[in-house]
Amino acid sequence: MANVVPSPVLTDRFAQAFAFASIVHASQTRKGTAIPYIAHVIAVASFVLEHAADEDTAIAALLHDAPEDQGGYAMLAQIKARFGERVAKIVAGCTDTFEDPKPDWPTRKQQYLAHLADPHDGADLATCTVSVADKLHNARSILHDLHNVGIEAFDRFNATQRQLGWYYGSLAQILHRRLAGEQAIALAVALLHALDEIAAYKGCEMFGGGVEHGFRGDPCPTSP
Repeated sequence: MANVVPSPVLTDRFAQAFAFASIVHASQTRKGTAIPYIAHVIAVASFVLEHAADEDTAIAALLHDAPEDQGGYAMLAQIKARFGERVAKIVAGCTDTFEDPKPDWPTRKQQYLAHLADPHDGADLATCTVSVADKLHNARSILHDLHNVGIEAFDRFNATQRQLGWYYGSLAQILHRRLAGEQAIALAVALLHALDEIAAYKGCEMFGGGVEHGFRGDPCPTSP
């Protein structure tokens, strides 16, 4: 019986991207924890590979936070030089700002949501796949933190519970629509399930209300 070649086939480029991501994020930990940040990008890359991503998309998953956290446009230029224009385009599409200091939270998130919603604004299916994988792992991390430290987990964010719920609900709605008919739609469904679990946690009612507003397409709430 002939050997079945797996698809996608990962080459040395993926190994090089993993090594590069390990260096870029070496000094970082997940917000409010001692977990090395590299754990997050490994999880995001794993999600996209399990849902039919090609190597460029998997590499972009490993590097999706590098410009925002470690160097902005200069880092994006490095990524393009090392891994090619398509990887750099996906990473740019997953970056909500290149500015330092960052714009205020509501402005930044509303601009990113508008970008994801528009297939003509650089947010192609690969970008949406990395984005949904990123947000799914973030949502599951919030749930994990709730079980470990309680609702104080929300103190780590620059937004209220309701605003954070609105953002995730908005993301879930947009990504459901953009990924309809694609294998990665399963990640968008899993994201909704994770948001439901967070909303059901005692003390997270405002988060749940925010999710509902975001999924309906309501504007970002200004009050807690």
